[in-house]
Amino acid sequence: MLGADLKVSLRHKKMIDFQPKNLIVRMPNWIGDLVMALPVLTNLKKNFPEAKITALVKSSIGPVLQHFSDIDEIIFFEKGDKLLAKKLQSKNFDLAILLTNSFSSAYLFYKAKIKNIVGFKNELRSFFLDFKIKRSKESYNQHLVLTYLELLKPLNCKIFSTKPHLVITTEEVKHAKKLLEELKISNKTIIGLNPGAAFGEAKCWPMSRYKEVAKKLLQDPNNGVIVFGDNKQRDLIDECFKDVPEIINLSGKTGLRELMALISLCDVFLTNDSGPMHIAAALNIPLVAIFGSTSEVLTGPCSDSAIVINKKVKCSPCFKRKCPIDFKCMNNIHVDEVLKKIELMKHAKKNSEKI
Repeated sequence: MLGADLKVSLRHKKMIDFQPKNLIVRMPNWIGDLVMALPVLTNLKKNFPEAKITALVKSSIGPVLQHFSDIDEIIFFEKGDKLLAKKLQSKNFDLAILLTNSFSSAYLFYKAKIKNIVGFKNELRSFFLDFKIKRSKESYNQHLVLTYLELLKPLNCKIFSTKPHLVITTEEVKHAKKLLEELKISNKTIIGLNPGAAFGEAKCWPMSRYKEVAKKLLQDPNNGVIVFGDNKQRDLIDECFKDVPEIINLSGKTGLRELMALISLCDVFLTNDSGPMHIAAALNIPLVAIFGSTSEVLTGPCSDSAIVINKKVKCSPCFKRKCPIDFKCMNNIHVDEVLKKIELMKHAKKNSEKI
Protein backbone atom coordinates (compact mmCIF):
# COMPACT_ATOMS: atom_id res chain seq x y z
CA MET A 1 0.00 0.00 0.00
CA LEU A 2 2.70 2.47 0.95
CA GLY A 3 4.74 1.66 -2.13
CA ALA A 4 2.10 2.54 -4.73
CA ASP A 5 1.83 6.07 -6.04
CA LEU A 6 -0.43 7.91 -3.62
CA LYS A 7 -3.50 9.81 -4.76
CA VAL A 8 -3.32 13.55 -4.29
CA SER A 9 -5.98 16.18 -4.90
CA LEU A 10 -4.86 19.75 -5.52
CA ARG A 11 -8.06 21.74 -5.04
CA HIS A 12 -7.21 25.42 -4.79
CA LYS A 13 -8.66 28.91 -4.81
CA LYS A 14 -5.76 31.28 -5.47
CA MET A 15 -3.57 30.62 -8.48
CA ILE A 16 -0.17 31.79 -9.66
CA ASP A 17 -0.81 33.45 -13.02
CA PHE A 18 2.68 33.16 -14.54
CA GLN A 19 5.18 30.51 -15.55
CA PRO A 20 7.97 30.51 -12.94
CA LYS A 21 11.48 30.55 -14.36
CA ASN A 22 13.63 30.59 -11.25
CA LEU A 23 12.29 28.63 -8.26
CA ILE A 24 13.72 27.98 -4.84
CA VAL A 25 12.47 25.28 -2.48
CA ARG A 26 13.34 25.34 1.21
CA MET A 27 13.82 21.66 2.03
CA PRO A 28 12.97 20.03 5.39
CA ASN A 29 15.53 19.76 8.20
CA TRP A 30 15.47 15.99 8.81
CA ILE A 31 16.77 13.30 6.45
CA GLY A 32 13.54 11.31 6.42
CA ASP A 33 11.42 14.41 5.78
CA LEU A 34 13.87 15.51 3.09
CA VAL A 35 13.44 12.20 1.27
CA MET A 36 9.64 12.38 1.58
CA ALA A 37 9.76 15.88 0.06
CA LEU A 38 11.56 14.73 -3.11
CA PRO A 39 8.31 14.27 -5.10
CA VAL A 40 7.76 18.02 -4.78
CA LEU A 41 10.99 18.60 -6.71
CA THR A 42 10.18 15.89 -9.26
CA ASN A 43 6.73 17.31 -9.97
CA LEU A 44 8.05 20.86 -10.23
CA LYS A 45 10.61 19.77 -12.82
CA LYS A 46 8.00 17.88 -14.85
CA ASN A 47 5.55 20.79 -14.77
CA PHE A 48 8.14 23.50 -15.41
CA PRO A 49 10.93 21.80 -17.40
CA GLU A 50 12.43 25.11 -18.54
CA ALA A 51 12.61 26.59 -15.04
CA LYS A 52 15.72 26.57 -12.89
CA ILE A 53 14.99 24.78 -9.62
CA THR A 54 17.18 25.43 -6.59
CA ALA A 55 17.02 23.49 -3.33
CA LEU A 56 17.96 25.28 -0.11
CA VAL A 57 19.06 22.69 2.44
CA LYS A 58 21.03 22.32 5.66
CA SER A 59 24.66 21.41 5.00
CA SER A 60 24.50 18.39 7.31
CA ILE A 61 21.83 16.60 5.25
CA GLY A 62 22.31 18.27 1.87
CA PRO A 63 24.46 15.49 0.36
CA VAL A 64 21.28 13.41 0.05
CA LEU A 65 20.34 15.69 -2.86
CA GLN A 66 23.60 15.40 -4.75
CA HIS A 67 23.18 13.91 -8.24
CA PHE A 68 19.41 14.31 -7.99
CA SER A 69 18.40 15.12 -11.54
CA ASP A 70 15.25 17.12 -10.79
CA ILE A 71 17.14 20.11 -9.39
CA ASP A 72 19.62 22.45 -11.04
CA GLU A 73 21.38 23.88 -8.00
CA ILE A 74 21.80 23.15 -4.30
CA ILE A 75 22.46 25.93 -1.81
CA PHE A 76 23.85 24.54 1.43
CA PHE A 77 23.54 26.63 4.57
CA GLU A 78 24.49 26.55 8.23
CA LYS A 79 22.22 27.75 11.00
CA GLY A 80 22.92 31.38 11.86
CA ASP A 81 24.36 32.32 8.45
CA LYS A 82 23.87 36.11 8.51
CA LEU A 83 24.73 36.53 4.84
CA LEU A 84 22.25 33.98 3.53
CA ALA A 85 19.41 36.46 2.89
CA LYS A 86 21.67 38.68 0.76
CA LYS A 87 22.93 35.65 -1.15
CA LEU A 88 19.38 34.56 -1.91
CA GLN A 89 18.35 38.08 -2.89
CA SER A 90 21.11 38.18 -5.51
CA LYS A 91 19.66 35.08 -7.21
CA ASN A 92 16.43 36.88 -8.25
CA PHE A 93 14.05 34.02 -7.56
CA ASP A 94 10.50 34.50 -8.87
CA LEU A 95 8.90 31.79 -6.73
CA ALA A 96 9.70 30.24 -3.35
CA ILE A 97 8.15 27.17 -1.75
CA LEU A 98 8.56 26.52 1.97
CA LEU A 99 8.48 22.88 2.99
CA THR A 100 9.30 23.91 6.56
CA ASN A 101 6.76 25.32 9.01
CA SER A 102 9.03 27.62 10.99
CA PHE A 103 8.79 31.38 11.39
CA SER A 104 12.50 31.77 10.66
CA SER A 105 12.37 30.08 7.24
CA ALA A 106 9.48 32.29 6.12
CA TYR A 107 11.18 35.41 7.43
CA LEU A 108 14.39 34.47 5.59
CA PHE A 109 12.63 34.44 2.21
CA TYR A 110 10.81 37.67 3.07
CA LYS A 111 14.07 39.32 4.11
CA ALA A 112 15.64 38.12 0.84
CA LYS A 113 12.85 40.02 -0.98
CA ILE A 114 11.70 36.94 -2.85
CA LYS A 115 8.33 37.40 -4.48
CA ASN A 116 5.59 34.78 -4.50
CA ILE A 117 6.38 32.88 -1.30
CA VAL A 118 4.25 29.75 -0.84
CA GLY A 119 3.88 28.01 2.51
CA PHE A 120 1.50 26.58 5.06
CA LYS A 121 -0.22 29.34 6.97
CA ASN A 122 -0.02 29.85 10.71
CA GLU A 123 -0.49 32.86 12.93
CA LEU A 124 3.18 33.57 13.46
CA ARG A 125 4.40 33.65 9.88
CA SER A 126 1.45 34.19 7.54
CA PHE A 127 2.38 37.86 7.13
CA PHE A 128 5.47 36.78 5.16
CA LEU A 129 3.59 34.48 2.78
CA ASP A 130 2.12 35.56 -0.53
CA PHE A 131 0.27 32.27 -0.95
CA LYS A 132 -1.00 31.04 2.40
CA ILE A 133 -1.91 27.37 2.13
CA LYS A 134 -4.33 25.99 4.69
CA ARG A 135 -3.56 22.38 5.49
CA SER A 136 -6.38 20.09 4.44
CA LYS A 137 -8.25 18.02 7.00
CA GLU A 138 -6.87 14.96 5.23
CA SER A 139 -3.29 16.08 5.91
CA TYR A 140 -3.57 15.01 9.54
CA ASN A 141 -4.29 11.43 8.50
CA GLN A 142 -2.38 11.02 5.24
CA HIS A 143 1.21 10.38 4.23
CA LEU A 144 3.58 13.32 4.60
CA VAL A 145 4.46 12.99 0.89
CA LEU A 146 0.89 14.07 0.09
CA THR A 147 0.96 16.88 2.62
CA TYR A 148 4.07 18.36 1.04
CA LEU A 149 2.44 18.13 -2.39
CA GLU A 150 -0.45 20.28 -1.13
CA LEU A 151 1.96 23.19 -1.37
CA LEU A 152 1.74 22.93 -5.16
CA LYS A 153 -1.94 23.97 -5.06
CA PRO A 154 -1.49 27.53 -6.36
CA LEU A 155 0.74 26.34 -9.22
CA ASN A 156 -1.99 24.14 -10.74
CA CYS A 157 0.55 21.33 -11.12
CA LYS A 158 -0.23 17.96 -12.58
CA ILE A 159 1.00 15.28 -10.19
CA PHE A 160 3.05 12.70 -12.08
CA SER A 161 4.50 10.68 -9.22
CA THR A 162 4.42 10.56 -5.43
CA LYS A 163 7.19 8.01 -4.86
CA PRO A 164 10.55 9.40 -3.68
CA HIS A 165 13.63 8.18 -5.49
CA LEU A 166 17.33 8.71 -4.88
CA VAL A 167 20.38 8.54 -7.10
CA ILE A 168 23.63 6.73 -6.31
CA THR A 169 26.45 7.12 -8.84
CA THR A 170 28.34 4.23 -10.39
CA GLU A 171 31.52 5.40 -8.68
CA GLU A 172 29.83 5.49 -5.28
CA VAL A 173 28.54 1.95 -5.72
CA LYS A 174 31.96 0.82 -6.89
CA HIS A 175 33.59 2.32 -3.79
CA ALA A 176 31.00 0.66 -1.51
CA LYS A 177 31.52 -2.72 -3.17
CA LYS A 178 35.26 -2.37 -2.68
CA LEU A 179 34.69 -1.74 1.03
CA LEU A 180 32.55 -4.88 1.31
CA GLU A 181 35.31 -6.84 -0.40
CA GLU A 182 37.85 -5.51 2.11
CA LEU A 183 35.49 -6.53 4.91
CA LYS A 184 35.23 -10.00 3.32
CA ILE A 185 31.44 -10.04 3.08
CA SER A 186 30.93 -9.08 -0.56
CA ASN A 187 29.88 -12.62 -1.47
CA LYS A 188 27.35 -12.92 1.37
CA THR A 189 23.72 -11.96 1.83
CA ILE A 190 24.01 -8.48 3.36
CA ILE A 191 21.55 -7.54 6.11
CA GLY A 192 21.79 -3.95 7.29
CA LEU A 193 20.67 -3.03 10.81
CA ASN A 194 19.75 0.52 11.76
CA PRO A 195 18.99 0.47 15.51
CA GLY A 196 18.86 4.24 16.06
CA ALA A 197 16.61 7.18 15.17
CA ALA A 198 17.42 10.87 15.39
CA PHE A 199 14.08 11.99 16.85
CA GLY A 200 14.34 10.03 20.08
CA GLU A 201 14.50 6.67 21.83
CA ALA A 202 10.72 6.12 21.73
CA LYS A 203 11.07 5.35 18.01
CA CYS A 204 13.69 2.67 18.67
CA TRP A 205 13.14 -1.05 19.12
CA PRO A 206 15.41 -2.08 22.03
CA MET A 207 19.00 -2.32 20.85
CA SER A 208 19.48 -5.55 22.79
CA ARG A 209 16.92 -7.13 20.45
CA TYR A 210 18.79 -5.88 17.41
CA LYS A 211 21.79 -7.62 18.92
CA GLU A 212 19.85 -10.89 19.27
CA VAL A 213 18.70 -10.60 15.66
CA ALA A 214 22.30 -10.09 14.55
CA LYS A 215 23.55 -13.10 16.51
CA LYS A 216 20.87 -15.38 15.08
CA LEU A 217 21.44 -14.14 11.54
CA LEU A 218 25.15 -14.81 11.90
CA GLN A 219 24.49 -18.44 12.71
CA ASP A 220 24.09 -18.78 8.95
CA PRO A 221 27.61 -18.39 7.44
CA ASN A 222 26.04 -17.07 4.23
CA ASN A 223 24.85 -13.93 6.03
CA GLY A 224 26.82 -10.77 6.59
CA VAL A 225 25.48 -8.21 9.08
CA ILE A 226 26.31 -4.50 8.98
CA VAL A 227 25.23 -2.15 11.78
CA PHE A 228 24.73 1.49 10.79
CA GLY A 229 24.39 4.57 12.97
CA ASP A 230 25.53 8.17 13.30
CA ASN A 231 28.12 9.69 15.64
CA LYS A 232 25.53 10.33 18.35
CA GLN A 233 24.64 6.63 18.49
CA ARG A 234 28.17 5.31 18.05
CA ASP A 235 29.12 4.76 21.71
CA LEU A 236 25.82 3.03 22.51
CA ILE A 237 26.10 0.76 19.48
CA ASP A 238 29.76 -0.01 20.20
CA GLU A 239 28.89 -1.04 23.74
CA CYS A 240 25.90 -3.14 22.73
CA PHE A 241 27.64 -5.10 19.96
CA LYS A 242 31.12 -5.36 21.46
CA ASP A 243 30.76 -9.09 22.13
CA VAL A 244 29.49 -9.87 18.62
CA PRO A 245 32.78 -9.68 16.72
CA GLU A 246 31.32 -11.20 13.55
CA ILE A 247 29.24 -8.12 12.78
CA ILE A 248 30.53 -5.20 10.74
CA ASN A 249 30.01 -2.12 12.90
CA LEU A 250 30.06 1.02 10.72
CA SER A 251 28.29 3.27 13.20
CA GLY A 252 29.74 6.76 12.95
CA LYS A 253 32.23 5.62 10.31
CA THR A 254 30.50 6.60 7.09
CA GLY A 255 29.64 9.85 5.42
CA LEU A 256 26.08 10.36 4.24
CA ARG A 257 26.74 9.50 0.59
CA GLU A 258 28.76 6.44 1.60
CA LEU A 259 25.91 5.35 3.88
CA MET A 260 23.48 5.65 0.98
CA ALA A 261 25.74 3.59 -1.30
CA LEU A 262 26.16 0.86 1.32
CA ILE A 263 22.42 0.72 1.98
CA SER A 264 21.93 0.30 -1.78
CA LEU A 265 23.97 -2.93 -1.57
CA CYS A 266 21.96 -4.47 1.28
CA ASP A 267 19.77 -7.45 0.50
CA VAL A 268 17.51 -6.59 3.45
CA PHE A 269 17.46 -3.57 5.74
CA LEU A 270 16.04 -3.75 9.29
CA THR A 271 15.30 -0.34 10.71
CA ASN A 272 13.31 1.89 13.01
CA ASP A 273 11.26 4.77 11.61
CA SER A 274 14.21 6.96 10.62
CA GLY A 275 16.08 8.78 7.88
CA PRO A 276 17.96 5.65 6.77
CA MET A 277 14.60 3.84 6.51
CA HIS A 278 13.43 6.42 3.97
CA ILE A 279 16.76 6.23 2.14
CA ALA A 280 16.37 2.45 1.80
CA ALA A 281 12.77 2.85 0.63
CA ALA A 282 13.74 5.47 -1.97
CA LEU A 283 16.43 3.06 -3.24
CA ASN A 284 13.84 0.24 -3.36
CA ILE A 285 15.85 -1.94 -0.97
CA PRO A 286 13.81 -4.71 0.73
CA LEU A 287 13.25 -3.53 4.27
CA VAL A 288 11.56 -4.40 7.53
CA ALA A 289 10.48 -1.24 9.35
CA ILE A 290 9.57 -1.20 13.03
CA PHE A 291 6.98 1.36 14.17
CA GLY A 292 5.64 2.13 17.62
CA SER A 293 5.45 5.74 18.77
CA THR A 294 4.94 7.00 15.21
CA SER A 295 2.48 6.14 12.45
CA GLU A 296 3.24 4.37 9.18
CA VAL A 297 0.18 6.10 7.74
CA LEU A 298 1.96 9.43 8.10
CA THR A 299 5.63 8.53 7.63
CA GLY A 300 5.81 4.91 6.52
CA PRO A 301 8.23 3.72 3.84
CA CYS A 302 7.06 4.56 0.31
CA SER A 303 8.14 1.28 -1.20
CA ASP A 304 6.68 -1.86 -2.68
CA SER A 305 9.52 -3.76 -0.98
CA ALA A 306 8.74 -2.94 2.64
CA ILE A 307 7.10 -4.71 5.56
CA VAL A 308 5.99 -2.66 8.56
CA ILE A 309 5.74 -4.20 12.03
CA ASN A 310 3.45 -2.20 14.31
CA LYS A 311 1.62 -3.70 17.29
CA LYS A 312 -0.78 -0.71 17.45
CA VAL A 313 -1.14 -0.62 21.23
CA LYS A 314 -3.74 1.75 22.69
CA CYS A 315 -1.35 4.62 23.35
CA SER A 316 0.29 4.43 19.92
CA PRO A 317 1.06 6.58 18.07
CA CYS A 318 2.01 9.03 20.79
CA PHE A 319 4.80 10.89 18.90
CA LYS A 320 6.79 11.31 22.11
CA ARG A 321 10.59 11.31 22.22
CA LYS A 322 10.62 9.11 25.32
CA CYS A 323 8.02 6.61 26.49
CA PRO A 324 6.55 7.75 29.85
CA ILE A 325 5.09 4.32 30.70
CA ASP A 326 5.76 0.68 29.73
CA PHE A 327 7.01 0.93 26.11
CA LYS A 328 4.58 -1.80 25.03
CA CYS A 329 4.60 -0.67 21.41
CA MET A 330 8.21 -1.86 21.10
CA ASN A 331 8.48 -4.48 23.84
CA ASN A 332 5.63 -6.45 22.25
CA ILE A 333 7.71 -6.95 19.09
CA HIS A 334 9.81 -10.09 19.50
CA VAL A 335 13.03 -11.25 17.88
CA ASP A 336 11.60 -14.35 16.21
CA GLU A 337 8.87 -12.32 14.55
CA VAL A 338 11.42 -9.89 13.12
CA LEU A 339 13.64 -12.73 11.91
CA LYS A 340 10.70 -14.27 10.05
CA LYS A 341 10.03 -10.96 8.29
CA ILE A 342 13.69 -10.65 7.33
CA GLU A 343 13.64 -14.15 5.86
CA LEU A 344 10.45 -13.31 3.99
CA MET A 345 12.09 -10.26 2.41
CA LYS A 346 15.23 -12.22 1.56
CA HIS A 347 13.20 -14.80 -0.33
CA ALA A 348 11.11 -12.11 -2.03
CA LYS A 349 14.27 -10.45 -3.30
CA LYS A 350 15.69 -13.73 -4.60
CA ASN A 351 12.44 -14.52 -6.39
CA SER A 352 12.33 -11.06 -7.99
CA GLU A 353 15.90 -11.51 -9.25
CA LYS A 354 14.88 -14.74 -11.02
CA ILE A 355 12.15 -12.98 -12.99
